[in-house]
Amino acid sequence: MVGGFKIQTIGYTATFKVCIFGDNGVGKTSLIHRFLTNRFSQDTKLTIGVDIFITDLEIENYKVKLQFWDLGGASRFKMFMPIYAQGSSGGIFMYDITSKSSFNNLEGWISLFKKNVIAEEGQIPILGVGGKKDLCNYRKISLNNAQCLDSTYSVYDFIECSAKTGENVENIFESITYKMLRTNGL
Repeated sequence: MVGGFKIQTIGYTATFKVCIFGDNGVGKTSLIHRFLTNRFSQDTKLTIGVDIFITDLEIENYKVKLQFWDLGGASRFKMFMPIYAQGSSGGIFMYDITSKSSFNNLEGWISLFKKNVIAEEGQIPILGVGGKKDLCNYRKISLNNAQCLDSTYSVYDFIECSAKTGENVENIFESITYKMLRTNGL
């Protein structure tokens, strides 16, 4: 087993912990809420510390229990990342495609995440997610620019999404789940 935990519970192939991290206001909480409820809320509140969400996902005949740890993006919460990252099976780095600074912080966020995950180097799958695709007229980061950095930071892929419209939301969670299953030999 690599990194996170793989628990064989009745009816489940695996249980995975996924940390979702990135700057404040990039849409992490909106992404999770859209995935879990298929709704978008205009008035999502700032995450204080961490919020934890749990759901089930079936992929390729595997039933997986997923724990999403939504980390607050404000700099004052970064000190908690070492504790929250422990036991993770995967990570999602999220940035706002309309905010160059949110993308420029990729290296710091990924380094902080990887420093505290117990795994062989490169074995924790990390997915890069560009949020707010519905605002592409205000785009500052192109998907091509992001994809050029995937091997540099051990990000296995970049996907753009919109929590507002729902575009690519399911693809994100299916992708990270599939990658964690493969990383853990399933």
